[in-house]
Amino acid sequence: MTSIIKVNTIQDVGGNNLLISNGSGSITTNNIGGQNTPAFKVKLSSNQSISTGTTTKIAFDTELYDTDNAFASNKFTVPTGKGGKYHFSGIIIVRNIDLDEQNSIRIHVNGSDTVSGLNVYRMTQYGTGNDTFTTAPISADIDLSAGDYVELFIFQNEGGSQDVDAGYSHFEGFRLIGA
Repeated sequence: MTSIIKVNTIQDVGGNNLLISNGSGSITTNNIGGQNTPAFKVKLSSNQSISTGTTTKIAFDTELYDTDNAFASNKFTVPTGKGGKYHFSGIIIVRNIDLDEQNSIRIHVNGSDTVSGLNVYRMTQYGTGNDTFTTAPISADIDLSAGDYVELFIFQNEGGSQDVDAGYSHFEGFRLIGA
């Protein structure tokens, strides 16, 4: 004997939608631990000049996705009711940094330097002269509360201004479920 229950919405006692079916086999889950949102990924639309010897905020101006509209003014802000553990990662490409100079990226939470990336993680020489680049990756899991904000900064001390390469530099994050 087979039983079939047909519904398009399952709600909790408070009337909050937990599962919603569109009638065509697609199910949307809400508040049951199945979505790693909010989530975002951003990049630069053009190279950004970074002065030597300074820690400078990266001005990410192009959203590849932003599920909760939580990334604005070059920072991610945790929406109301979405506190918890978040995973952030990014990579910054800077051109013409010599092997003996420093290039590092940092995650700031609420304006404070919280997580620092590796210094000169990898450098590759192209051709001759100053045609080099460094990649500075970062990855961190951070406990955040609603209203906390996260920004990505870079430091370099090449001796003059250098450009963050817009072609490959990006920053992303998402809420971890069950962590």
